[in-house]
Amino acid sequence: MQELDDIELLRRYAKEGSEEAFARLATRYVNLVYSAALRKIANPHAAEEITQAVFIILARKADRLSKGTILSAWLYQATRLTAASFLRTEIRRAHREQEAYMQSSSDETESNEWSQIGPLLEDAMGQLGDSDRAAVVLRFFEKKSFQEVGAAFGSSENAAKKRVARALDKLRKFLARRGIVSTSEMIARGISAHSIHSAPVALAKSVAAAAITKGAATGGSTITLIKGALRLMSWTKAKTAIVAGLGLLLTAGTATIAVKEIEKRTAFQWQVEDPNLMYAVLQKAPPIVKIVPTRFPNEEMGHMYTRPLNDDTKVMGLCESLTELLGLAYGTRSPYRIFFKTPVAPAQYDYIASLPSGSRIALRQTIQKQLRLECKKEIRETSVLALRVKRGNAPGLRPTQETTDVSIPDQPDHRSWRHAEISKLSDYLEDNLSIPVLDQSGLAGLFDIDLQWKKRVDGPWYPEPKELKRIVLDQLGLELVPTVEPIEMLVVEKAK
Repeated sequence: MQELDDIELLRRYAKEGSEEAFARLATRYVNLVYSAALRKIANPHAAEEITQAVFIILARKADRLSKGTILSAWLYQATRLTAASFLRTEIRRAHREQEAYMQSSSDETESNEWSQIGPLLEDAMGQLGDSDRAAVVLRFFEKKSFQEVGAAFGSSENAAKKRVARALDKLRKFLARRGIVSTSEMIARGISAHSIHSAPVALAKSVAAAAITKGAATGGSTITLIKGALRLMSWTKAKTAIVAGLGLLLTAGTATIAVKEIEKRTAFQWQVEDPNLMYAVLQKAPPIVKIVPTRFPNEEMGHMYTRPLNDDTKVMGLCESLTELLGLAYGTRSPYRIFFKTPVAPAQYDYIASLPSGSRIALRQTIQKQLRLECKKEIRETSVLALRVKRGNAPGLRPTQETTDVSIPDQPDHRSWRHAEISKLSDYLEDNLSIPVLDQSGLAGLFDIDLQWKKRVDGPWYPEPKELKRIVLDQLGLELVPTVEPIEMLVVEKAK
């Protein structure tokens, strides 16, 4: 093939499927992409994975790049963003959207589970946006059909189903962070069955009577309660305006509270909005340790640019949940190995620990002093899934043929590892089943592991929990057995 410019090669690949054309582009720019990735990640194997991912992205977008595209610049930017995504995923992979595992759906199990869900339902609902919360109320509190829910929003029945499903998944995630393992279906059934109870017959009349007088005849404690509720409502409205970037019109009674909250969210120099600048900011930051309410509420920032391999590692995060912050500070990889002994209000934080040594220790001390949380690791009897061998010679699990680790990016229809220990698989399963997974397979050495499933048109790049368990059994010969085992947990409680 004669020497063609980048865009012509790209066009030949997009229109004719010319593998030779794409191979020329890959050869031409592989060094640029790999070098940029390696500088960002400082890990050769990860840089290889990122490089592969960048060119996959290029292939997918080949028919959409304009004639004036400078391909080298485009690839460089794609590499920076892909590297940032990699770093984010490494820290936050336990928070992928996933359905939790449940052993049984019997009435007795539902009743027992509701005893855990019920006390936290209002806190969980408070984490939803207005529209999602309204959809849950219409569907499960008021028993409306999806068609009726859609009509309330001026949308279709299908749109209502998606909105409700999204809201249920958010509730599930909130509960999972509180140590309650459930499914969206179980939460839906629980709310439908238990959320509404009959009030005393006379209560409706007495409430109506008090409301007519606007509370003029109520006692002092009720007036205090009303004032407190109004302050919260005013602040909630003001906070929404802050998030939207709008100006605030504050009443005299809420001005002091609102101003203090706004001051808390005033940007420090290290709270940069561009995630691609965060690594440089962290490296140049003076020795500081700070934990502040996030500047980015309800956003999916969550970037951390140095993984805490030891207590001297500098760390920084934006819009991190309390669970993520605790896991980082105390070296607990999985959020499903954090147990809240006493209820703790959910929150999101921006934080930095940039000391020349002892950053993580200082972060723990700040958590204890500022957030008033006592955290310690304990061995606790906990519901887990035990990964065990059911049968040998399964097609997806083979002794490795590789001599070194080979990074294989996630794909929408499979997940693979090369030259990997079984712990890589058990970590992946824990992330996707939202429950601790213990390797009790007894399989030593290194393996090539392949999981495959039907590609989804919409939705996440992984199977539902039941399907994933079946795939692991069919393709790897390994079963996931529900049991209770003593494992190390990070136990969190309010300081006395």
